Amino acid sequence: MLDHIFLTVNDLTRAIAFYQAVLPHVGITQRHDYDGKDGPAGHPDLKGFGTQGRISFWLRQGQPAPQAVHVGFLAHSEAEVRAAHAAALAAGGTEIHPPGAQLHYDPRYFAAQLRDLDGYTLEFVYKSWQHARVVTG
Repeated sequence: MLDHIFLTVNDLTRAIAFYQAVLPHVGITQRHDYDGKDGPAGHPDLKGFGTQGRISFWLRQGQPAPQAVHVGFLAHSEAEVRAAHAAALAAGGTEIHPPGAQLHYDPRYFAAQLRDLDGYTLEFVYKSWQHARVVTG
């Protein structure tokens, strides 16, 4: 549904290192730098992350607003949730809740939540129905 998102971070180099350590655990393995100097939108010096040739998660230098954004990253298994959570903690993230079932949302919802280095809340989410075959009448 969303094409891309920008997070404004206090220290771009530190944020890039954090996300490079964490995002590959949920299949986000590509990095792209966009200088923006030739574009009309005025997005200078964006640092992007993505997969399969599509860059959709971008960082930019500035004043963070962590209370304004929560990012939920799709995981493809409970193991991916656990691996991303562990990598985020090792990279300096702060735990909100460890990997586990989130029964208050749905019995098939497995997630971990933490804060990144700028205080943004991140969630790594696996929903066991996300790979189920959809049957239509």
